[in-house]
Amino acid sequence: MNSSKHAELANHAWSVADLLRGDYKRSDYGKVILPFTVLRRLECVLEPTKDKVIAEYDRQSKQHIEVPQFLRRASGHRFYNTSRYTLKAVANDSGQTAKHLLAYVGAFSENAREVLEKYDFAQQVRRLDSANLLYRVVGRFADLDLRPVELKDGKVVTDEHGQPKVIVSNHQMGYIFEELIRRFAEDSNETAGEHFTPREVIELMVNLLVAPDDDALSIPGTSRTVLDPACGTGGMLSAAEEHITKLNPSATVTVFGQELNPESWAICRSDMMIKDQDPENIKFGNSFSDDGHRGKHFDYLLANPPFGVKWEKVKHEIENEYETLGESGRFGAGLPRINDGSLLFLQHMISKMKPVTTDGKGGSRVAIIFNGSPLFSGAAESGESRIREWILKNDWLEGIVALPDQLFYNTGISTYFWILTNRKAKGHQGKVVLLDARDQFTKMRKSLGDKRKFVTPEQIKQITQLYAEALDAAQDPRHPQHSKVKVFANEDFGYRRITVERPLKLRFEVTEETLTALAASKPIQKVSDANALTTALKPLVGQVWRTKRAAWEALRSAMADAGVLWPSGTAFQKAMRDIIGVRDPEGEVQLVKGSPEPDPELRDYENVSLDEDVEDYLRRAVLPHVPDAWIDHEKTKIGYEIPFTRHFYVYKPPRPLAEIDAELKALETEIQALLGEVTK
Repeated sequence: MNSSKHAELANHAWSVADLLRGDYKRSDYGKVILPFTVLRRLECVLEPTKDKVIAEYDRQSKQHIEVPQFLRRASGHRFYNTSRYTLKAVANDSGQTAKHLLAYVGAFSENAREVLEKYDFAQQVRRLDSANLLYRVVGRFADLDLRPVELKDGKVVTDEHGQPKVIVSNHQMGYIFEELIRRFAEDSNETAGEHFTPREVIELMVNLLVAPDDDALSIPGTSRTVLDPACGTGGMLSAAEEHITKLNPSATVTVFGQELNPESWAICRSDMMIKDQDPENIKFGNSFSDDGHRGKHFDYLLANPPFGVKWEKVKHEIENEYETLGESGRFGAGLPRINDGSLLFLQHMISKMKPVTTDGKGGSRVAIIFNGSPLFSGAAESGESRIREWILKNDWLEGIVALPDQLFYNTGISTYFWILTNRKAKGHQGKVVLLDARDQFTKMRKSLGDKRKFVTPEQIKQITQLYAEALDAAQDPRHPQHSKVKVFANEDFGYRRITVERPLKLRFEVTEETLTALAASKPIQKVSDANALTTALKPLVGQVWRTKRAAWEALRSAMADAGVLWPSGTAFQKAMRDIIGVRDPEGEVQLVKGSPEPDPELRDYENVSLDEDVEDYLRRAVLPHVPDAWIDHEKTKIGYEIPFTRHFYVYKPPRPLAEIDAELKALETEIQALLGEVTK
């Protein structure tokens, strides 16, 4: 099925919006269209075996028993429907449409009913019925041909090779669902990208995740498990399954997922039922607070979690696990800022990697899509930095691939694949690959939301191949893609955040402003008559002293002449110095217990790589510019960040001034000509 056919079927389903207009808000159209599309697909899938299921149901009814596994066996799927109704039959009885439709839906197996319940289907049926729209909506969907295979006289039609003639495959059905969700999201001002990921992005991601295992996956009897903890409509799970079974048709691939959005969960679950995957593997709920796959481990894990989503709703549960379980829990490495839970998803996925056995077997591979924030957000020893340090020190990060911007429906920002594994190939151990694929895209003729670019199959192939040979490409300057790949040691991303101090230098003077400040100073008011003090010092206005001792002698003398006592105590001394003292590069260095006092306003911070001595760095990079600087070693912190763009930055010198000037003159001439045309 080509893209025009996808659009044609999606348009048919969305045409129901014409019926809903007036009785429903635009933002509510999807609440009707999505569940009815799911219902129609389920009906079409069950159509070839409907008579068998009814016959088996009648047999069980006569014996006053109900054996679901026999009904599932009769249907050929993990779900069934025992009703003789069809949507077409329901639509033809306009007087009893609601009653018959609910009876029809109630005859589905429990796992299928649960899917429709997530859409509040019964409520929508009643609402449509009260608006006298139900029979028309049902009739419109009854005409929507979503059959997976072609039927003739109740039998499946096959091609010349004996294979069923496919009308709408499960993969194609995914495109239709995603197009409907995208339209629903646009009308309700939601973000479609929270529900699904562009298919070419998924394909590339699965390639990078699975490609190193191609040889192992081709072995007869291969069995693999796949988890997506933010599975949306299930596109990534489907792509991973298809990729593995394409390599080895006899392979067993079992998929697992969890999704918070009820509509997306319902679509994913129904998709799994149709594909004969166990729908119970798709859990509903928040992966952080209600882990649906607790204690389980998987061969492959992949996800596209929402970018920059706050986790304050589950703050209590996450912090409780962090504090009580520590490193034995999922989030022991650290907690990121409350406004971005991206690295929580990654920790959750890492906790579900299979351990590697002593003979080198087991282990897992992980792929996740991030924006740029997880690369560098958070200062040294922050939650984000500790998480990166934990990942790198455990040698789990295999590579990061920078993608083109404007690839996603709901954002135009740059994105990155993180590829992790606890069973790195020997050549990759202790190393991280950075691959720049930001120029691998083709512009779309028509944008979809913020998506204006896509990655072609040929570009997917090129990126996958370059990632596979990244170590060689990075080492060989003759490689055509040498500049697009860099390889670093894990520790290269670590740094020391040093605090560079410079001495506080002051001169001292009395002005009208300083007298006003002294009068208003609370520390001075507590120990002295502030008004009397300022009056005593008024004769000194305009005088300047280069040292604190000279200033204090003059101040004491003026106060003594006026009969004002010089208060004891450090609070008075400090307040007086802070007001009378003025920062001056040529001023006196202030001392504390014989050592220079640091000036907070001149304090600076530097990141120094772990392989360089900080004192050597100070002598090389700081002291030539500020000879009196020193490092406060007690404030040194260890941090980890991955400055991807810095490593691939290419300096472009500014254009010559003559060229810019010529361009401006040409524009000026053009503007004058246009103005001349206007004034004619």
